[in-house]
Amino acid sequence: MLTPGELAARLNRLVISILLVGHQKCSPQWHQLPRTIQHNSIWLIIKGKGTFTINGTHYPAEPGKFFCFSPGMVVERRTDAEQPLEYYFLRFHYTETFEEKEQWIYRSSSEAAFPLEGMYTVNNTPQLIYLFEQLDILWKRRGHMTAMRRKILLLEFFLTLIQDFRAQKIAGDTTAAIELTQDHMVGHYQEPLTLEGLAQMAGLSVSHYSRLFKKYIGYSPIDYLTHLRVDRAKELLVLSDYRLKLIANSVGYTDEFYFSRIFKKVTGVSPRDYAKKHRFAPFMDR
Repeated sequence: MLTPGELAARLNRLVISILLVGHQKCSPQWHQLPRTIQHNSIWLIIKGKGTFTINGTHYPAEPGKFFCFSPGMVVERRTDAEQPLEYYFLRFHYTETFEEKEQWIYRSSSEAAFPLEGMYTVNNTPQLIYLFEQLDILWKRRGHMTAMRRKILLLEFFLTLIQDFRAQKIAGDTTAAIELTQDHMVGHYQEPLTLEGLAQMAGLSVSHYSRLFKKYIGYSPIDYLTHLRVDRAKELLVLSDYRLKLIANSVGYTDEFYFSRIFKKVTGVSPRDYAKKHRFAPFMDR
């Protein structure tokens, strides 16, 4: 399974189109014979018991279980006769679309596998049920703003799911330590921060801190800091006419030439070219 940070990164690249949302209460005799899945879908079990068989492997279907089905899976679903299943489901299409170094990348669902597949256990079931309820209500309505609200709710659902996974994986003290240094970088990115200093703040060895930060945030500490600085530099390049040296200094780099190399490595273009492309007035390196 992907780490929470990796999962968030993958989901952030997807444009998802909802095809169907529903709430189902099964009869005691409910049984879907083995079938090959045609569409991506997610199912959240909220009551009852049953068994879902995915590609020959049996999984318990009960409250607190979340399923993600992908095209090509062979799936059989059956409820317990004495405790019939109740669940929410959502069927969707998606494409991968993201910008990288000033270039847009497009991949179809056949080229980019959905980052969730199979069965997962979730703890924050009430919040996930609430979001599914709202999606189900909005699915019965129409309108462009309603469609936008559905997209927002679906993103909120996936964010809640990722947070649930992260809460399961990280001990409370370690989570607080990682988030403390993350917040410190956001507020002090312009200062000469070091990996050793951040690890000391978290109360961890440098190697342990680096592994945990990368696992749960999705970036190494230094890469995270670099992206914070470059993002702030982008704002200054577009919204101000400050000299390049001053911009470099304001985001934590004393050497404007080193800053330019880092900026180009991250964005694919030099600071000068970035400013020319995104500002109305031409950028002058004075």
